[in-house]
Amino acid sequence: MTRTGKADVSWAREADEEWAAVVELRLVLDHDAPAGLAGTVLAEAHEVVTEAGLPAEEVLGAPEAYARAVARERISEEQRARVDAHGLLPGERVTASLAVLGGVGLVLSVVRWFENGLWATVSREGITFFLTVVGVIVLGTLAFVARATGRMRATWGLLAGAVAAVGAGAAVATLVPDGRLFDVPQPVLALGCVAWMWGAVAFPDAVLDRWFAPAPVAGDDARWLGRLGGLLRGRHAMRAAEARGHVREARQHLAASGERAADAFGDVEVYALRLAEGPAREGRLARRKLYGATALGVLFAATVLVDDVRDPDPTSFWFWLHCAAGVYWAGYVLRGWWRLLAPGPRRPETD
Repeated sequence: MTRTGKADVSWAREADEEWAAVVELRLVLDHDAPAGLAGTVLAEAHEVVTEAGLPAEEVLGAPEAYARAVARERISEEQRARVDAHGLLPGERVTASLAVLGGVGLVLSVVRWFENGLWATVSREGITFFLTVVGVIVLGTLAFVARATGRMRATWGLLAGAVAAVGAGAAVATLVPDGRLFDVPQPVLALGCVAWMWGAVAFPDAVLDRWFAPAPVAGDDARWLGRLGGLLRGRHAMRAAEARGHVREARQHLAASGERAADAFGDVEVYALRLAEGPAREGRLARRKLYGATALGVLFAATVLVDDVRDPDPTSFWFWLHCAAGVYWAGYVLRGWWRLLAPGPRRPETD
C-alpha cells in the first residue's frame, strides 16, 4: 500500500478523487499522520463509497471533517498532543518558515533580475534593512513556535526582541551614511537564497525540537500546572480566563485529593489536548488565524500601501502587485470577520 493509496485505488468519480486528495492533505499537514495511514484510510473509504454507490462526500462527509475524525480515532493521543494546530513539531515549523523566507527571497531576486538587469547595487542602508527584516522574521517565527509549545514567557521575550530589532534597525539606518558599496550579480543573490533554503531543510529538526522542549515537570506540581496553562493558551488557542479556570480546577482537585499532578492527570500535553478538544477547538484556532491575518494586513498597509498612495506609480509592476495584494488581503480579513461575528449557522468552525 502506498502512502496515498492512489496506486491501489481508482475512484469512479473525479469529485471523489478530489475528496480523497483533500483527506490525504489534511491528514499529513494538519495531523502529522504516520506513513501509510492515509493510504490505508483511503482504501477503506473507497470500499465504503463503492458499496454505497454514492459520492464520497455524501457517504463520509466533508473531507476536512473526515480527516479530523480519522485523526482522533487512528492517531494516538501522545502524537496528536505534541504537534501544533498545523500538525507540525517545533523543528518542522522552524524549518518550514525559514525555507519559505528563502523562497520569497529567491522569487524577489529573479523578479528584480528581469526588471532591473543583471547587477544589483548593495548599500549600507540596504544591508541594514535586509538584516532588520531577517532578524524580525526569525525572532517572530521563534516566538510563534515557542507559543505553540506553551512557553508563554519565551514567546513574549522573543516578540519583544523583534520589536527591539525594528527599533535598532531604524536607529542604525539614521546613523549609517547611505551610499553604494559594490555591485553583485542577481544570480549570486538567488543562489544565496537557494543555499539558505538548503540549510534550513538540512538542519536536523530533532535539534530544534530539543531546543524548544521544556524541562520535565512530572515531579513539580507548580510547574506542571503552569505548563498546562501555557499549553492551553499557546498551543490550543484557549482564552486566558478559560485556561486559568482549567488550571484552577486542577489545582483544587490536587489540594483535595493529595495526589501529584502527573499521577492524577497523566502527561501534561495529553491532558491539555483532552481539555481543548471538542466542537469549540476549531473555532478558537480560526479566531487566532484571523487575528494574525488582521495584524499582517495592518502592518502591510502601514509599511507598503501608504507609500504607494503617497507616491503612486502606475507604470511599476510592484505598484499593481501591492494593490492586488492589498485588495485580496482586505477582502479575506473582512470576510473572515463577517463570518466569525455573524450569528447562527453562518459562523464557521474553520476558515
